[in-house]
Amino acid sequence: MNHAAAIVLLLLCSTVAFSQPQLTTKSKKAYELYVQADNFRVRGQFAEAINLLSQALDKDDKFVEAYFRLGLTYANMKQDTKAIEIYEKGLALTNDLRLQKLFWYDLGELYLLTGSYEKAMKVLSAFVNNESQSKSRIDRATMLFRSAEFALKNKNETSAYHQRPLSDTVNCFVLQYFPVLTADQKQLIFTRRESNDPNDTEDLMVSKKDDRGRWTPPVSISKNINTRLNEGTCTVSADGRKLIFTSCAGRDGVGSCDLYESRKIGDDWTVPTNLGRNVNSIDWESQPSLSADGRTLYFVSDRRAGLGRNDIWVSTLGEDGRWTKAVNAGKGVNSQFDEMSPFIHANNRTLFFASNGLPGFGGYDIFYVEKDSAGWSAPRNFGAPLNDHDDQYALFITADGKKGYYAHEEDLPNGHSRSKIFEIDIPAENQMKYRSNYVRGIIRDKDDQHPLAAKVELINIGSNAIESLVESDSVNGEYLMVLTQGANYALYINKPGYLFKSYNFNYSEVRDFQPIVVNIDLEKVKEGSVAVLNNIFFDVDKYDLQQRSAAELQKIVRFLNENPGIRVQISGHTDNSGAADYNRQLSEKRALSVYNYLVKSGVDKKRLSTKGFGPDKPVASNETEEGRQQNRRIEFRIVK
Repeated sequence: MNHAAAIVLLLLCSTVAFSQPQLTTKSKKAYELYVQADNFRVRGQFAEAINLLSQALDKDDKFVEAYFRLGLTYANMKQDTKAIEIYEKGLALTNDLRLQKLFWYDLGELYLLTGSYEKAMKVLSAFVNNESQSKSRIDRATMLFRSAEFALKNKNETSAYHQRPLSDTVNCFVLQYFPVLTADQKQLIFTRRESNDPNDTEDLMVSKKDDRGRWTPPVSISKNINTRLNEGTCTVSADGRKLIFTSCAGRDGVGSCDLYESRKIGDDWTVPTNLGRNVNSIDWESQPSLSADGRTLYFVSDRRAGLGRNDIWVSTLGEDGRWTKAVNAGKGVNSQFDEMSPFIHANNRTLFFASNGLPGFGGYDIFYVEKDSAGWSAPRNFGAPLNDHDDQYALFITADGKKGYYAHEEDLPNGHSRSKIFEIDIPAENQMKYRSNYVRGIIRDKDDQHPLAAKVELINIGSNAIESLVESDSVNGEYLMVLTQGANYALYINKPGYLFKSYNFNYSEVRDFQPIVVNIDLEKVKEGSVAVLNNIFFDVDKYDLQQRSAAELQKIVRFLNENPGIRVQISGHTDNSGAADYNRQLSEKRALSVYNYLVKSGVDKKRLSTKGFGPDKPVASNETEEGRQQNRRIEFRIVK
């Protein structure tokens, strides 16, 4: 033996001689088996580790540290009940505070995860009262204690959700999870794995509802998206035409897992593109969620600049079509622990997410926050029975707020797991404050009916702010725009070379509503083209413009500036109530109010004329209130 080898051997022997007295066993063989077992445990070879630790305990059944490592191994395998049993045996054998704290800390979380809330509070309290060195462990144990306290108080406060798995037509794989739906609830997209093999890749699948409301067998979403590699969690815009998903290998990635975008044109998905370094980092990005119009993106990243290990981040789509630099969603959403699976509801006001850093029923629970002018509200637990002592990672709520979709995973006796997608009915008393509807249809050329790609803007009339912006499909002309309770909306359809159209949807007081279908025919900019200005407002018998007319008036100014060669007539119309002459005078004054606004906004008065027709040119019957309302209008006509 050379001199260097002798030194190494001496050091190893010294380590054994020094380390062994630190343990509770005096059996050299038990110690050797204990050390060998941990070499397997840290590599995930749990069966081998359990075998060696069991042999060590056969040699010395008072070997406390072996009980701890054996319990830890079962916990790594998610066999919580067995882990608790082993931990309890080891804890009963020692009065050493150093060892007791190890057991208390791990048992506290396991008791919480199995619904033994009082036991969890007891051991976690003992840990916090006796630990003085590890602040991170004290913080974690304190949070777990708060969760056990919350769960004990709220475990019987269950809501009357009706939960059921989707049919085996959809749940046909070993694992299916992270479901998302289009706003019309006609398409369900989810991630699937065909086995428990960790090397098995993920793919994105889509199932569609047939005419009888049944989900059809899921198929691969697209050959342009799914590959032989990994395509993971995804999100889709409300109209089903923008998809963002996770891919961890085989593409032009920035980090370990990146987010990619694909667009649906007609019936085909485009080749995905990386969202770029404003969104993706050298670290892990996953679990995206798009706003209804596809212009705000929430996602999860473990990048170092976060508040915890996994945080929720936000990026928006700029006017140049590029995603802006992602920012942390902030302390109102993120904790010092882990937040996962964000889901922004179609109303763009309610954000759901999973967290293990807030008081809950154990593990990850679903929470939600609501946004107003001051920011996000304090997080609220979604409650039982969806949340329980098992982990719950993701939830999707339909636009109308009446149904939810999530994946439930269960451990099988063979150590494997299986997950299924569930649907829940949400009772009226538990539905969110702001629910959403949608308007959809086809945008066409009025003359030859060919589909048009046009911009569709939704403006909140009260705040004069753009709420959403989408585009119709360039192949089939289809569009879908989400409308949310609590506001009066102006909807504008714009395309260069065409006269814009406006619609009004007053949802400020609406409590129940159905989807709306509006097919839109745009007229080319030419003499005789007419637009009804549906968002010009006057008080009864008055001609002063109301402030909420600003969005429509600004739209007219922009249109005239973009088309400097045209002249227009602004005409006022009334229903047949009252004297005809009076109505003609009133309609003329209203048209003149619009004229004056445009002139003050810089439009050359030579391009403008006015006319008050009163009741002379009705577009609907005056026999109904709905008809009379249509007849009370301001029109915008292109003239020579």
